[in-house]
Amino acid sequence: MILTDTHTHIYSEAFDEDQDEMMQRAIEKGVIRFFVPAIDSNYTKAMYAVEEKYPEHVFLMMGLHPTHVKANYKEELIHVEDELKKRFKEGVEKKFYAVGEIGIDLYWDKTFLKEQQEAFRSQIQLAKKYRLPIVIHCREAFEEVFEVLELEKDEKLFGIFHCFSGTIEDAHRAIGYNMKLGIGGVVTFKNGKIDKFLDKISLDNIVLETDAPYLAPTPYRGKRNESSYLVNVLQKLSNIYQKSEEEIAIITTKNSKRIFGI
Repeated sequence: MILTDTHTHIYSEAFDEDQDEMMQRAIEKGVIRFFVPAIDSNYTKAMYAVEEKYPEHVFLMMGLHPTHVKANYKEELIHVEDELKKRFKEGVEKKFYAVGEIGIDLYWDKTFLKEQQEAFRSQIQLAKKYRLPIVIHCREAFEEVFEVLELEKDEKLFGIFHCFSGTIEDAHRAIGYNMKLGIGGVVTFKNGKIDKFLDKISLDNIVLETDAPYLAPTPYRGKRNESSYLVNVLQKLSNIYQKSEEEIAIITTKNSKRIFGI
């Protein structure tokens, strides 16, 4: 059984002591592809390091995380574009597989909302330029995210609504913008809510993720998350959809390959 973790921060300092062991545990569980989102320029070197260390398993994204959109966000956006340019030159073997994670986050701070909106839209346009999917981070900002997506909606817009935790109406709106729903540990939470309606959403619109080291699924909630715990998300989806784990693994893996173009 092959699984894909479409969103995992394996370069996080949380894995400094046991990164190799963490990766091996995941691979032994069948998780063989790790799609790794960017945060800001401070993490670029660490991202390249994990790609070099696990070249057969790691697939990088490039982008500016909304919680890291600050006064210097224009400099950070230049960094994003420069890195994309480097890797999409003719003859360069290693490429990025998405622009992400990008979006709007109003949970921690609303100070830079305007800048977050500008950064989000700018990076969507970069993704279109390089024919890449976007990976959206949205926290307490569904309306704000949808406003930007409406402005950018066309045949070039596609991607993943990472860590989806909205309502069924939000789910249908996201899918309407050609987004897959990234389903992770939240689906296993008692108060996660999405498990109550997820079976009304076709599996063709679902991909699996962990967001490690964050949002560990039950029974690990509150502890460090890791990619091997993707099997707990898979088990929950098997229960929700009343389908075998193998069938869900096949469908969600196919979805991820189509999105990321591998």
